[in-house]
Amino acid sequence: MRVIMLGPPGAGKGTQAARLADLLGIPQLSTGDMLRGAAEKGTPVGLAAREVMARGELVGDQIVIDCVRERIAEPDAATGFILDGFPRTLGQAVAFDAALAAAAIKLDAVLELKVVEAALLDRVILRAREAKAAGLSVRADDNAEALKVRLDAYHKQTEPLTDYYRGVGLLRTVDGMLPIDRITTRLLIELQL
Repeated sequence: MRVIMLGPPGAGKGTQAARLADLLGIPQLSTGDMLRGAAEKGTPVGLAAREVMARGELVGDQIVIDCVRERIAEPDAATGFILDGFPRTLGQAVAFDAALAAAAIKLDAVLELKVVEAALLDRVILRAREAKAAGLSVRADDNAEALKVRLDAYHKQTEPLTDYYRGVGLLRTVDGMLPIDRITTRLLIELQL
């Protein structure tokens, strides 16, 4: 099963991707983890990413796509993967589709979590509070100001992917306001599992 998770920041993509990965026995792949992993392994793509990150710059699309392509070629992703946080732009989606086609790999679904935007701030604040209570580090972007910036970027850059993936027949939308277990159940139904 090869899946992309879409939704605004705080929608629960990471939570649901982790649950599905456990249930399906496939890796959950986040862009940040993939870039750090490639950098640690010292692959050519990882070294290029490390150099860019060390300058404090955003890693460009081609490096990100090459990193994802490298990661999904690893043995644990042979039967599938769940991409969390990638693609973020229409350009990345188109380039990723070309890379998949070149490798004779097809996506099975793009799962979108639809949420009421007003609830996102409450979710982000709760996530920060729970992390702090558990003694974990709180994400630097789990606050109202950062959420606004992230939502603006989502609306401008990532939201257009819903039309793109709907157009190719891959988009499956689930109500992200349901309780966590019900969302997981709905996602599994959308995957026809």
